[in-house]
Amino acid sequence: MGPGATEAQLVAAAAERSEAAVRELIRRNNPRLFRVARGIVSNDAEAEDVIQETYLTAFTNLDSFRGGSAFSTWITRIAINNALTRLRRERPEEEYDTVNESDHTSVLPFPGQAPGTAEAQLERHQLRRLLEESVASLPPELRLVFILRETEGMAVKEIARDLELNPVTVKTRLFRARKWLKVELERRVQGGFDAIFPFDGKRCADMADRVVEGLTSAGAIGNKGV
Repeated sequence: MGPGATEAQLVAAAAERSEAAVRELIRRNNPRLFRVARGIVSNDAEAEDVIQETYLTAFTNLDSFRGGSAFSTWITRIAINNALTRLRRERPEEEYDTVNESDHTSVLPFPGQAPGTAEAQLERHQLRRLLEESVASLPPELRLVFILRETEGMAVKEIARDLELNPVTVKTRLFRARKWLKVELERRVQGGFDAIFPFDGKRCADMADRVVEGLTSAGAIGNKGV
């Protein structure tokens, strides 16, 4: 089952142990799950571990997915829970606080995509690196809400629901993250936040291979076709 299938069709096929459907669902969800996990944990390797664990959990428990929300929403919540569990296990003593600030700072002003010249591509690569380093340096509680809002385009209410936070707390953390990044980057930014923490190409294919291997060992998938 390929790129033209709907999410519901893929989930149904995955429930019937279709390897092809599992691989396609992984391909579609890898970018978001990696960004979400990377917004919580401290490095790429940990983020990959989180999303591999997330896929194994999701695909071996598809019978618990009731379809009340999109599969992508359901699996994103699993990724958030897995990443937060890992973070708490590694840093149980860490506590996060909030401040009483109003949400009046705008997002960093981006002028739009640059033309597809070699120079522009190089600049965008350099920018992505700058953005990743800057966003990664944010405190974890600020980094996650910022990525969910600016990279994934989630509404404040959705973020508050998924993280079990008060919407005011989400707005406060967004304000703090934007304020810090604005000071750090406003003179140098040339692109957008959609470029940060990519997860595609070989990394994406390798993740699918690892998940399929784990699911095959667990007997959760069998047929390679639709």
